[in-house]
Amino acid sequence: MVTRIDKTQVARALTSGGRPSSDFDLNPEARPKPVALKSAGVLLPIIERPTGPHLILTKRSSTIKNHPGQIAFPGGRVDPEDASHVAAALREADEEIGLPPSSVEVLGELPTHETVSNYTMHPVVGWVTQDFTPRLEEAEVSEIFEVPLPHVLEIANFAIQSRIWRGQKRQFYTVPYGPYYIWGATARVLRAFAEKVRV
Repeated sequence: MVTRIDKTQVARALTSGGRPSSDFDLNPEARPKPVALKSAGVLLPIIERPTGPHLILTKRSSTIKNHPGQIAFPGGRVDPEDASHVAAALREADEEIGLPPSSVEVLGELPTHETVSNYTMHPVVGWVTQDFTPRLEEAEVSEIFEVPLPHVLEIANFAIQSRIWRGQKRQFYTVPYGPYYIWGATARVLRAFAEKVRV
C-alpha cells in the first residue's frame, strides 16, 4: 500500500524504463488501420500540501471536440513554436490552469501513450515548487481539482470496466476518486505511473 511518497521517490521511479501504452491495450481488436499520430505533451503537476503531495487534474469542458467532460491532465498538441513536448506540456498547463512554467520542476517522463483520438501523448511529471493561483481556461477546462498522490499510485485502486463505444464493447482502466470518474487514457497513464513507483 502506498501511504507516503516524496519528490525524491517520484524522481527515482521515473529513471527506470517502460513500454508505451495505448487506448487499445485492452481492446486490440478495435485498433484501426495505422494513421499518422499527432504529438501532444501533458503535465502531471504534483503539489505539496500539509496532508502530503497531491496531483492536479482537470475536468474538460463538455463543449470541446475531443474527450468532452472527461478527467484529463493539463496539456495539448505540440505546436510548431514549441521546442519540445515538455515545452508544450508546460505551456498548456500555463494556459489551461494558470500554472507558470517557472513554478514547475520537471522530474522526468512516463512512457508515451497512444489515444483513440490519434495522438501520441507524452506524459511529463512535474513538481510544483511554489503555490500559485489557479486560473482555468473556460473554453477547454470546466474544473480544476486535486487528488492525493498515493491514491493514484496504489494499484489496488484501479479497476477494468467496460462500455459500448461506437457499437463495440470496450474495456478501459478506471481509478475513481470521490465524485470524479477518472478513466480512459488518464487512468491508463496513471496506472503506468503506479507500476513504476511500485518497482
